[in-house]
Amino acid sequence: MSKNARLSLIVIAVAAVVIAGFFLFGRNNNTTAAPQSGDGTVSVVEYLDFQCPYCRAVSFDVEKLKTEYGDRVSFSTKHFPIPGHRHGELAAVSVEAAAAQGKRDEMAKLVFETQPEWGEQQASQRATFVGFAQRLGLDTAAFEKSLDDQAVRERVLAERAEGSKLGVKGTPTFFINGSKFTGTPAYDSLKAAIDRELAK
Repeated sequence: MSKNARLSLIVIAVAAVVIAGFFLFGRNNNTTAAPQSGDGTVSVVEYLDFQCPYCRAVSFDVEKLKTEYGDRVSFSTKHFPIPGHRHGELAAVSVEAAAAQGKRDEMAKLVFETQPEWGEQQASQRATFVGFAQRLGLDTAAFEKSLDDQAVRERVLAERAEGSKLGVKGTPTFFINGSKFTGTPAYDSLKAAIDRELAK
């Protein structure tokens, strides 16, 4: 074999090693960059009814979990007012009306905290919720306009319809990373389910 031929073979061999290394490096990088279920992207979605006593009870557990997990877990709620609950739909609309003024979480918390006071009343509780808006410093005229806005009501009912399609039959119902949670909705069981997802 001539000197030039040997040199050509060496160049080809080196090039092959470099190319192989490039593809191997690139493939390993892609694997590393692939999303992992344990990278803090656990989502918890709760379908709730503000007149439901069980939802009220678990709301304190959820607040505790939010504090413990911080940004590692995202918590969100969707409306599922039970038709048999006289004030459930109005409570949901009130929360959305407060959301329009940037006070969704504050109104939701206040509605739950005071549920024993208004939940079992037979008369309309509109004035009660307007009073909550005043307590939170909201523009009450704008709040009442939102209460009467059919689009706001339809948003609440659309979330309930969505829940029904997903198999929600009662409240509270949780979905963790898209899977329906079938355990008892309480602090310990929810925490265990979240920890399992974080560990994946």
